[in-house]
Amino acid sequence: MEERFFSSMIQIYFIALGVIVGGSLIGSIGSFAAGEPPLTMMSRIAKGLRIWAIVAAIGGTFDAISNFERGIYDGSTMDLIKQILYILSAMGGVQTALMVIEWMTQESID
Repeated sequence: MEERFFSSMIQIYFIALGVIVGGSLIGSIGSFAAGEPPLTMMSRIAKGLRIWAIVAAIGGTFDAISNFERGIYDGSTMDLIKQILYILSAMGGVQTALMVIEWMTQESID
């Protein structure tokens, strides 16, 4: 596999991590301003952002679907494998971010 693929996987991992950590942190500031408990809201926001972090990290759903289609119908299995690995990388970033948020808030995120 080429070097660009691995650098893309690393970028996707950290983009997903950043969406969760940044979104929940900024969202908790908003909940603090509204008079709600910020740490509890941070956990809830992180839980709600999971799928959106994956979608944002892989660059939107249309590209992923078109690459899946090309992999299945055109027989380009390498594109299909790359997309699966990209999604797994994004899911790893999300899981890491959820563990960091859980560690910060001392609340369980289900």
